[in-house]
Amino acid sequence: MPLLVMKFGGTSVADLERIRNAALKVKREVERGYDVIVIVSAMSGKTNELVGWVEQTSPLFDAREYDAVVSSGENVTAGLMALTLQEMDVPARSWQGWQVPINTTSAHSAARFVSIPRDHLDAKFAEGFKVAVVAGFQGVSPEGRITTLGRGGSDTTAVAFAAAFGAERCDIYTDVDGVYTTDPRITDKARKLDRIAFEEMLELASLGAKVLQTRSVELAMRYKVRLRVLSSFEDTDENSGTLVCDEEEIMESKVVSGIAYSRDEAKLTLVTVEDRPGIAAAIFGPLSEAGVNVDMIVQNISEKNFEGHNVAVTDMTFSCPVNQVARAQKALEDARASGSIAYDDLVVDTDVAKVSVVGIGMRSHAGVAAQMFSALSAENINIKVIGTSEIKISVLIDRKYMELAVQALHDAFGLHRAA
Repeated sequence: MPLLVMKFGGTSVADLERIRNAALKVKREVERGYDVIVIVSAMSGKTNELVGWVEQTSPLFDAREYDAVVSSGENVTAGLMALTLQEMDVPARSWQGWQVPINTTSAHSAARFVSIPRDHLDAKFAEGFKVAVVAGFQGVSPEGRITTLGRGGSDTTAVAFAAAFGAERCDIYTDVDGVYTTDPRITDKARKLDRIAFEEMLELASLGAKVLQTRSVELAMRYKVRLRVLSSFEDTDENSGTLVCDEEEIMESKVVSGIAYSRDEAKLTLVTVEDRPGIAAAIFGPLSEAGVNVDMIVQNISEKNFEGHNVAVTDMTFSCPVNQVARAQKALEDARASGSIAYDDLVVDTDVAKVSVVGIGMRSHAGVAAQMFSALSAENINIKVIGTSEIKISVLIDRKYMELAVQALHDAFGLHRAA
C-alpha cells in the first residue's frame, strides 16, 4: 500500500468539530487507497496553557518534568483523533512518542531525532489498521524519559516519519492554503505559489516566514521528502496547496520567488576594536556561548592614532533577535572585563527590521542586488546592513519602513504575476 503522512497543526484540531473535519480528510485519503500516518499537534492554545502552569508551579523548573507536562497536549489530540476515525469506521490507533518509539537525544525541550523504528507501526498496518495517529512534538530519550523537540516540532515529526517510512508525500495542514510570495497581510498582491524549491523554503522559513518550521524543511531537503502545504478549512485535491520539492521538479523559476521579513531585529556595533588575527573569534565566541543567534555581520577597517602611531582598528556590526540584546550586551561586557577584547563603545539599535528577497533563480541572473537597492532608494529607504547568500539578499532598515519595503520589492520583482 502507498503511504501518506498528514500533519494537522493546533488550529486544525482546536476543538472536536475541527478534529472531525481533519478526520474526514484522513478518511478521504484512506478511501483513495493510502495507509496514513497522522501527526497531530496539541489543540490551539493548549501548549501555552501547559507552559504557563509549569512556570507558575516552578519558575526554575526541571526540564524533564517540563517535557512530561507540555507533551501531554499532543497525547490528548492523538487519542481524540483516533476515536473520531473509529467512529467513521476507519481502523485507527493512537501512538505516543515512547510507544513507537521515537528515539531522540536527551536534550529536553530541544531534542533531536536519533531513529524511528518501523516495526510496530508496520505490524499494525499488516493487521489491517489503516491509520496510525502519532502525537507530534515528542519522543523518548535513551534514559526512557519523555522529550520534546521545541516549538513547531510537530512539523519536524511529520517529515521524520515521511523519511523513515518512505512516504509518497508529507501533507502539512494548517490555517493557510499554501506558501505565498510574501505575507498577504502586508500586500494584497501576494500570490500563492504552486511549487517552491526546498532551498527557497528553507531561506524563507529561517528569515521569518511562519508557514513551516525551519528544522522540518532542513530534514525534508536532506531526505528528499516532498512536502505539501494545504488549508485544513478548504476542500482540497491533488493540485491544492503549495508543493515544496526538489529544484529539478520546477520547470522554470522566477529570479525571485518571495519576500520575507522579520520585525524583531536589533543591530549592535562594537566601535573601535583592535584589528588583529583572532578578534572575530574573541567577539563571537562569547556570544555563541551566551546563546545569542548572530545573523548579519559587517566589519569596517580603519586606523586610529595611538601615541603617535597609526593602529589598525575595526568597527564590528552584527544583528541578532531583539530579545537577545541584553544577553549579547552582558557577554560582550564580560569579555571586555576579562581582557579578551577591547572596544570604545557598544552602540545598540533595537528599532530595525530585516527584509529579504529569496530565489534560486538568483544563481544564474545578475542585477538582483541593483534592482533591490534601486527599489528601496525610490522609496527613500536607507539600508543599514547588507547580507547575502547564493539565493538571498537581506537588508536591515528602520522598522517603520518595513511594510513599505516589502510592498516595493514585491512590485519591483513582479511577484504578483505568475512565472
